[in-house]
Amino acid sequence: MEMNNSMVNEFILLGLTNSWELGIFFFVIFFLAYTLILTGNFLIILMVIIDSHLHSTPMYFLLANLSLLDMSLSTLTVPKMIIDFFRERKTISLWGCMTQMFLAHLFGGGEMTLLIVMAVDRYVAICKPLHYTTIMNHRILVRSVLLSWTVGFVHTMSQMVFMVNLPFCGPNVIDDVFCDLPLVLKLACTDTYILELLVIADSGLFSLISFILLLVSYTVILVTVWHRSASGLSKALSTLTAHITVVILFFGPITLIYAWPVSSYTLDKFLSVFYAIITPLLNPIIYSLRNREMKAAMIRLRNRYISSKPTF
Repeated sequence: MEMNNSMVNEFILLGLTNSWELGIFFFVIFFLAYTLILTGNFLIILMVIIDSHLHSTPMYFLLANLSLLDMSLSTLTVPKMIIDFFRERKTISLWGCMTQMFLAHLFGGGEMTLLIVMAVDRYVAICKPLHYTTIMNHRILVRSVLLSWTVGFVHTMSQMVFMVNLPFCGPNVIDDVFCDLPLVLKLACTDTYILELLVIADSGLFSLISFILLLVSYTVILVTVWHRSASGLSKALSTLTAHITVVILFFGPITLIYAWPVSSYTLDKFLSVFYAIITPLLNPIIYSLRNREMKAAMIRLRNRYISSKPTF
């Protein structure tokens, strides 16, 4: 793919605020949030790698890959958002904007697919427990993760192959905190109606259908458990609550942005911040603080570290 010979070589991001005082406030909040995102998700990955019980359990293998995608998605957008709070002119190059959109949809598409795989994992674990380790074996898990990255790549390429050839001759102002397809499309110096439909069909329907499939799958799991044993329903609910919460938090903003494009720029910015910061921040909290096995692994790591310290 070759970039078009457009006259615009950079875009201006309006960001969240032009106020210096609010900029300092947001800087502190976003910096702390990003630090927690990296720390929490890295800790999950570390736990899964070094703890023999966790890395042999399919769910935690998938969870570690989810944390990797969350870290990647936040790192793509949040550091620049933090730096921009100290910049009067918040710019991003044309290639930088294209790269940001390409990677955002690569990671986003991969995470959607991975969440579906995690729903399948929970279905097998709860509804077919005797065959769980046989069905969700290591080969299937590796192929599932590779599939999530492949789907993410195909998803982003199907849109970006058209984006990079659009002419941009001005205006070049994006009223958001980072580059995203719907807003950048509006700046092209050509009719983009067909491409806007493509984005809605590709990103919008992909997210909406995935969201519906996930909700249906969790409903099927709960109904199956309820028919087998009413007492087992509460246990299944406690197991699935974290997954359902993550699904709603992840797909809610995406569905509003792409499947139902809103006209309010204020809401657009809120959804962008929620997608880039809140969801990756809440994922490790939901999966670690509410998960007994993860907390037990942290205690084992702490005890191992304390016991290995030399005494004088």
